Amino acid sequence: MGVLKVFKKFPGTFWTSNTIELFERWAWYGIYIPLALYLVGSTDTGALGFSQAQKGIIMGTGSMLLYFLPVITGAIADKVGYRRILILAFSIYISGFYMLNIFNSFELTFFAFIWTCIGGAFFKPIISAMIARTTDEETSSIGFGIFYMMVNIGGFIGPFIAGVLLNKSWTYVFYMSIAAIALNVIITMFFFSEPVIKEKSSTLLKNIGNAFVNIWITIKNWKYVLFLIIMILFWTAFNQLYYSFPIFIDQWIDTTVVYNGLHSVWPWLAEAIGNEGSINAVSMTSMDSFFIILFQILVSAFVMRFKPLAAMMGGILMLAGGLGLMFSNQSGWLILLGILVFALGEMASSPKYTEYIGRIAPVDKKALYMGTSFLPIAAGHQLAGWLSGGIYEGISDKVFLLQKEAARQGISLHEITDTFTKNDLLSEGAARLNMSQSELTNYLWQNYHPSNIWILYSGIAVSAVIFLWLYDRLIIGK
Repeated sequence: MGVLKVFKKFPGTFWTSNTIELFERWAWYGIYIPLALYLVGSTDTGALGFSQAQKGIIMGTGSMLLYFLPVITGAIADKVGYRRILILAFSIYISGFYMLNIFNSFELTFFAFIWTCIGGAFFKPIISAMIARTTDEETSSIGFGIFYMMVNIGGFIGPFIAGVLLNKSWTYVFYMSIAAIALNVIITMFFFSEPVIKEKSSTLLKNIGNAFVNIWITIKNWKYVLFLIIMILFWTAFNQLYYSFPIFIDQWIDTTVVYNGLHSVWPWLAEAIGNEGSINAVSMTSMDSFFIILFQILVSAFVMRFKPLAAMMGGILMLAGGLGLMFSNQSGWLILLGILVFALGEMASSPKYTEYIGRIAPVDKKALYMGTSFLPIAAGHQLAGWLSGGIYEGISDKVFLLQKEAARQGISLHEITDTFTKNDLLSEGAARLNMSQSELTNYLWQNYHPSNIWILYSGIAVSAVIFLWLYDRLIIGK
């Protein structure tokens, strides 16, 4: 009965804001989770055929800006108005998704993704601010719980549908996200109520200037800065879910066993998301959000008995184990288990990160500290892009390892061109080595050990745990 009373206290704008968040996450993750595959996939599949390094530059730089720019865009929204900035953000989103669909050169695609991330940076601070403005001390806990539920529902539906549409065309994936954002334009125009902002600075430039002053105030606390630097390691490892994992599944993993297991229980679902008896990398990766929807409340209830820093360390350690399972073997079921373990670690650590910053911040500077909590996420994306580029390519990229093996045996292979694709190269390599495609995959797996990438990714996460432990013992002390 108490919960029902709380629900009745939420104004209409609260529910409108949550609906907008759901469709925005639907659109964003519907593009973002398949993006690595789209950037590096063979051009004969409708993808762009870029190198791993080019993918890392595009995704790392754009995602870094997405998390850094809200420091500025939030100040702009407070001055210009939330509805105007929402319409601006959605306009940038729609044009960005469209450009990503039609551009095929590295330079133009890089511009299109940066442009799209600018739209996301305008959007990001608004809805969380609206949830804060439409809740009070009594309703904030349930209010933010509903908000995070919307984030994960949208984060599951978008990639899940994208995985189905990928069996037809990449273009359908982009149109899906454009349609979701178009719905948000309609909702914003007809149902979104502009909040009354009592305190407005005299000029827009002063608002932006204050944002940078606030950053400077917080980074003068060297203990807090040290914590943020350590957390860069966590976000660098975490983001490999988006940067490397879909490509790893696509190149190395036979998901037939997962398809057959699903087909024996729900044939209609297996046939909907499967293609030629297997499940694509996007549908597999979307299971992270699905597990969060199922278990977040249980995990939150369990970790609430621990101090935030201890819960973070335990969660990151579990996430490291998940990464190990996800990148160390070719078993579809073990990889699915790895995604579950990764998700459990994410659920234990990520919310506690925000809670910990809220607890250590001085009472009169909580908003300032929360504003800078995005900085390590931004830096983590930039580093994740770098790691998933040339470093991932040298250890785990199937095309690179085939070229390396061909050079070792003195076999000359065609260069990849506009007319000779990555898939053509894999077919030629298999033929020249007298192997089938599955035999070639197993040969490269056994001789070049692309699974060794798990040591790097899990090692980064484990190092974050070690540094947090040292930080807790030596810096925080008693």
